[in-house]
Amino acid sequence: MQRGISFEIPNKHGTLLGDVLKPIDITTFCWCIGSGESYKVVNGQLNENLFSFETKVIEGGELKNLIENNIHYIISADLQAYRKGEFSDIRTYEEFIESTCELVLLVVDSCYVSIYCKNKELIEMLYMNASECRFKEIEYITDKNDTRTRLSVW
Repeated sequence: MQRGISFEIPNKHGTLLGDVLKPIDITTFCWCIGSGESYKVVNGQLNENLFSFETKVIEGGELKNLIENNIHYIISADLQAYRKGEFSDIRTYEEFIESTCELVLLVVDSCYVSIYCKNKELIEMLYMNASECRFKEIEYITDKNDTRTRLSVW
């Protein structure tokens, strides 16, 4: 069974989170921001954090603005999409399946992306988008090839 997709993005600054999530209507979700390290880029230099350390949950419109209208550099990211107001602590794929979380996006070492998603049609759209963006090493995450034991970047 398909759990999601994985691929590599370029190790550079840009609007890569916006590019990765392009097929998703980001605004229909509330997003939990987990541990990670991502920066806004100003005049070619790393600047302030893309995500505030004080804010753990942001509305979809705010996330859309952050990732589509700010050049950023991702070292690591952990984002979880929920329908409005229904959050839970997810540590494993099994907990993800039992939760109200719809999607988990993980970025590790600036370029390795894993997206877990309950909606099979959306997995296909994300795969096609990754291909259109010319991301590398695109593959489905399945029950058989998923080696991740925790759904987090740490």
